[in-house]
Amino acid sequence: MELSELLERLTALAGEVGLRVREVKTGGEEGDPPVASGECRVRGESWVLLAAADSLEQRVEVLARALKNHAGARLEGRYLPPAVRARISGDPGLG
Repeated sequence: MELSELLERLTALAGEVGLRVREVKTGGEEGDPPVASGECRVRGESWVLLAAADSLEQRVEVLARALKNHAGARLEGRYLPPAVRARISGDPGLG
């Protein structure tokens, strides 16, 4: 599965399980710290921020980790394409 398709599937899955996903544009004011993809909580909600400047691989990894951390148990009995399940579980042998 192409990385762009994997990112789309992970993003859709995140929305289904209640993780909010937003793309963050970079290029703020000079002197601002660099923006990187990551997880955070905003007013009690789990968010995943994906920095546009990060590679597809980095964004996929951050989103897969967030799904594992916040929704792993809810995804156990659910069918997921092998490549998606492999990324979430962190087991490259599954994909």
